[in-house]
Amino acid sequence: MDVQSDQATLSAQDTRRRVFAIVGASSGNLVEWFDFYIYSFCALYFAPAFFPSGNTTTQLLNTAGVFAAGFLMRPIGGWLFGRIADRHGRRAAMMISVLMMCGGSLVIAALPTYAQIGALAPLLLLVARLFQGLSVGGEYGTSATYMSEVALKGRRGFFASFQYVTLIGGQLCALLVLVILQQTLSTEELKAWGWRIPFVVGACAALVSLYLRKSLDETSTSESRRKRDAGTIRGVWQHKVAFFTVVGFTAGGSLIFYTFTTYMQKYLVNTAGMHAKTASNVMTCALFVYMLMQPVFGALSDKIGRRTSMILFGSLSVLATVPIMHALKDVSSPVAAFVLIIVALAIVSFYTSISGLIKAEMFPPEVRAMGVGLSYAVANALFGGSAEYVALWFKSVGSETTFYWYVTALCAVALVVSCRMRDPGKEGYLRHEP
Repeated sequence: MDVQSDQATLSAQDTRRRVFAIVGASSGNLVEWFDFYIYSFCALYFAPAFFPSGNTTTQLLNTAGVFAAGFLMRPIGGWLFGRIADRHGRRAAMMISVLMMCGGSLVIAALPTYAQIGALAPLLLLVARLFQGLSVGGEYGTSATYMSEVALKGRRGFFASFQYVTLIGGQLCALLVLVILQQTLSTEELKAWGWRIPFVVGACAALVSLYLRKSLDETSTSESRRKRDAGTIRGVWQHKVAFFTVVGFTAGGSLIFYTFTTYMQKYLVNTAGMHAKTASNVMTCALFVYMLMQPVFGALSDKIGRRTSMILFGSLSVLATVPIMHALKDVSSPVAAFVLIIVALAIVSFYTSISGLIKAEMFPPEVRAMGVGLSYAVANALFGGSAEYVALWFKSVGSETTFYWYVTALCAVALVVSCRMRDPGKEGYLRHEP
C-alpha cells in the first residue's frame, strides 16, 4: 500500500511539474506572439506615419510588405535557434528568443516617423521587424519541441495544443489592448502616438516571461546534444521526407490561419466596409472562442489520430474557404460575420491544435528543434507571412476573389500530403519517449 501511495505521489508531482513547464513555456510564447501581432493590428493607425502617400489600400500594402519581410527571417531564426536548442538546450534558446522580441518591440515603440526623419523611418521599421522575425522564427520550433517533449504520454495532443492557445492568446491580447485604446483614445490620438503603447506593453511583459522560463526544466538530454549531427542541416536532411511533409501541410495551414486571423480584421474593414471598431470587436470574440477550441481539438486528435485530424482539416478547408470568403465579402451583420469566421476557425483548429506536436513527432531529439523550426519557417515565410500582402495585391488589381482560390489550392496541397503521410502519433519518434 505504501509503495502504491509513493508511486501515486510521484505521479502527481510529475504531472504538476509538467503542467508548470507547459505554463512557463506558454507564457513566453504568448508574449512573443503578442509583440509580433500587435504590428498587424495597429497597422491601420501607424501606416500613415511611415508611408504617408497613397490611399488606404496602398498604405496597408506597404505595411503588409514589412510584415511579410519579418517572415523571411524565420527560416534563419528556425536554423539558428534550432541549432542552439538541439546543441545547448531548449531552455536557453527560449530565453534568448524572448529577449530578442523584447528588443524589437522597444525599437518600434520609439521609432521617429516619416515626417521626422524621412525615408529612414520605414527602413528602421523594416530592420526592427526583421529582428523580430528572427526571434519568432526560433520561438516556434523551440517551444513546439519543448511542449511536445514535456507533455504527458497519451495526452500529448491536449497538452501540446496549449502552444496555439497561447499563440492565439497573444493575438487576442494584442487585439484587446487595441480595443481598449480605441475606447479611450480618439482616432487622431491613436494615429499620432497611441499606437506605440502596445509595443511598450509587450516589451515589459517579456521580463515576466524571462523569469518564468529561467526556472524551467531542460527536456533534452546531454547524450542527444553531444551527437555528431545534433542541430545540423546534415542531420535534418537525413529526415528529408519528414521535412517536406511538414513544409507541405504548413503551407496551407499557415496561409489559411493568417487569412482568418490577422488579415480578417482588415478584410472586414477594407472589403466588407465594416467600421474598424466593430471589426476589432468581432475578431476579439472570434479569437477568444478559437483559443478555447484548441484543447478540445487537441484532445480529439489523441482519440482519432493526427493523420485523421489533418485529413479533416484539408478536406473541409478545400470545400469551405471560397464560400465563406464570398459570404464575408458581402456581410452586413457583425453577428453573421462572427458566425462565419468561427466556422472557418473550427476547420483550421484541426490543424492548429496539433501543429507543433505533429511536426515534433516526426523528428528525433538531436535534430527536433531545427527540424520543426526550419521546415515550419520555410513554409510560413513563403505562404503564411505573405498572406496579407498577396490578398491586398489581388484587391489592388481588381481580382480579390482570386485570393480565395489561392488559399483553397494550398489547402488542397495540405490534404494530399496528409493523405500520404503515416500517423506520427502512432509511429513517430515521441512514441518511444516518456
